[in-house]
Amino acid sequence: MTDTDTLLELEPAVRAWEAETEAALAKRPERANLAFKRLYTPLDAGPGSYLDDVGFPGRYPFTRGVQPTMYRGRLWTMRQYSGFATAEESNARYKYLLAQGQTGLSVAFDLPTQIGYDSDDAFAAGEVGKVGVAVDSLADMEALFEGIPLDKVSTSMTINAPAAVLLAMYVAAAERQGVKPGQLAGTIQNDILKEYVARGTYIFPPAPSMRLITDTFAYCAKEIPRWNLISVGAYHIREAGSDAAQEVAFAFANAIAYIEAAVTAGLDVDAFAPAISWIFTADLNLLEEVAKFRAARRLWARLMKERFGAKNPKSQMLRFHVHTSGSALTSQQPDNNVVRIAWQAIAAILGGAQSLATCAKDEAIALPTEDSARLALRTQQLIAYESGLADVVDPLGGAWCIEALTDKIEAAAAAHIARIDALGGAVAAIEGGYIQREIAESAFARQRAVETGEQVKVGVNRFAVEETQGGDYLTVDPAVGARQCEHLAALKARRDAAAVTAALAEVERVAKGGDNLMPSLIAAARTYATLGEICGVLRGVFGEYQPSAEF
Repeated sequence: MTDTDTLLELEPAVRAWEAETEAALAKRPERANLAFKRLYTPLDAGPGSYLDDVGFPGRYPFTRGVQPTMYRGRLWTMRQYSGFATAEESNARYKYLLAQGQTGLSVAFDLPTQIGYDSDDAFAAGEVGKVGVAVDSLADMEALFEGIPLDKVSTSMTINAPAAVLLAMYVAAAERQGVKPGQLAGTIQNDILKEYVARGTYIFPPAPSMRLITDTFAYCAKEIPRWNLISVGAYHIREAGSDAAQEVAFAFANAIAYIEAAVTAGLDVDAFAPAISWIFTADLNLLEEVAKFRAARRLWARLMKERFGAKNPKSQMLRFHVHTSGSALTSQQPDNNVVRIAWQAIAAILGGAQSLATCAKDEAIALPTEDSARLALRTQQLIAYESGLADVVDPLGGAWCIEALTDKIEAAAAAHIARIDALGGAVAAIEGGYIQREIAESAFARQRAVETGEQVKVGVNRFAVEETQGGDYLTVDPAVGARQCEHLAALKARRDAAAVTAALAEVERVAKGGDNLMPSLIAAARTYATLGEICGVLRGVFGEYQPSAEF
């Protein structure tokens, strides 16, 4: 970004300054364990081409953003990840948040739903509605969005192993509202590979799981053009303990596997790649996070163009949602989390996110209350309307520190991807335990740094105070499980049992063959076949994934 003559003149001046500074350290030593260099200059940004490496927003390689005017033309979509107890209770929370100015929905499902069990299953006991909303059938999906026009709101659903089934129910619920699939906008996460390494809500082995994903790709590309086919989960990889470069690399490796599977299945890359979206975390180191987002955009553009031959600029764009880091929050002095969340959100906006969800201050303790959820949303609105950060595109672009960190993270992520390629790709690297080991080692190092005091955690290992337990926190009524089971029993009693049996038989037939599963899943959802029944049929055909005892 700086001409060679200038760099040659600058190098001896920088060396002289560094020598003077080293001498001064005897009088005033620096703090230990600092993450970055003392000073960045044009030497760190290097002699690369501005047009090739940084460029302009809205143009390849999209380092500075995917839109030419970014937030000057349209602000990011403001979401709050929400869902708990029953569909009716979650529906009330969604309407509350929409009334407070939220511009998109983000659905959290409970654990039984995430792993394909109905609320009346023995495996669901004690977990119904706890960490998200229970959705057993189309009836729950209808209640979840009652009074919310699905042709007017964008919905993101954090669901993976049974993502195709939940999408089928969503399509059927929209039909009940008179909304056609082509009018829907939103995202299913649908990223199963990261479940095997970072989150654990898997059902089926990798091969049939990849088939479900490619089937949703093909269906959505044809029938729901405004729908994002997948939201590749870099977020969960980072929350499991990876560093910034690993977060990018391991998520990209998973995405490469999905694209290769789709291309092998006969899909044209430019037909589906524009509908790939992402979810990243915003961690605590603001400068590193801004650089991470810029590096990820540039690396993805180059991968899509050079590796997959994507010609459509939209196929080369990394469009991503950011969720501020939940693992960075503390149960100690939870008000401190308000500040943490604010600068994490600022990092996401400085990094050019298309969509953002901010944690609530009490998420390290319990589900968010209405008040804390509103404050989390207000954090985004304050940044959007009062900070001025949305008025300039890529305002930190050109800062020598940011450009140097962008280069560093891109190079480190590319090196990780090359290693995974050498192992045979993401699926082989997961099956061999490579990615799991890398994440575990990084997580251990991070935790060890906090425990030894090398990394300061305010309110935890420094600046702690005596605190009393308790507070105004949201808890889920233990009776939710019983109520949900009653609703499920009533549904099964009134639905057309013969139609359900026939629909499930068709799902089984298609699963054993090679046709796209989505039409049969939607047909089953229309009969009010339950999530557990549908996933039970698929379990019978595909089997269940059994992780290795060690990696």
